[in-house]
Amino acid sequence: MFSRNKPDATPSSPDSTDAPDPVDAAAEIEKAGAPSGKGRPTPKRSVAEAANKRPLVPNDRKAATKAAREKSREQRNLEYRAMQTGDERHLPPRDKGPLKRYARDYVDARWNLGEFFLPVAFLFIVLNFIFMQNVTMSALVLMLLYAVVLITIADAFLLWRGLKKRLLAKFGEVPRGTMMYAVMRAFQIRRSRLPKPSSKKHGVWPE
Repeated sequence: MFSRNKPDATPSSPDSTDAPDPVDAAAEIEKAGAPSGKGRPTPKRSVAEAANKRPLVPNDRKAATKAAREKSREQRNLEYRAMQTGDERHLPPRDKGPLKRYARDYVDARWNLGEFFLPVAFLFIVLNFIFMQNVTMSALVLMLLYAVVLITIADAFLLWRGLKKRLLAKFGEVPRGTMMYAVMRAFQIRRSRLPKPSSKKHGVWPE
């Protein structure tokens, strides 16, 4: 009387609503395995991202190294021809620009003691071997060589002072490294200078 009627516990049957519908399960399996509109299953996101990635290093390292070497060789050939002909487009970066061209023309127009330094130094070395047994003459040759070195350095200083004034007047600046660029060119034999001098004679000053 005071108790509630408990529902009859009936065993679950295959027709219960909690069990998956065999038809729906078969449809899901068929949907998962069925090819997409492109004729293949839809790939997962991780698979698609991996397929879109490109390797930073080419697979054929030997071929890539050979191609890079050929490109570098071609660039060097272009730069060398430009230094022979004065083609501004293909000159190396350290030789490009109107300021560097002006510095080269100034050095080439001037008679520099530095361009005679190597032949003179070689001559003094030969003299030193000749008078090696004579202490007095050997010391004299060495002192003369030191004197030539000092005079050449002084001439290079005068070169830079005159060039610096001209660069400031014409360009308003003197980039770092220009002094070494000009002095090193002045110490080279004129015929061996690269880029080649624009004039074959001394005394042709840049405007």
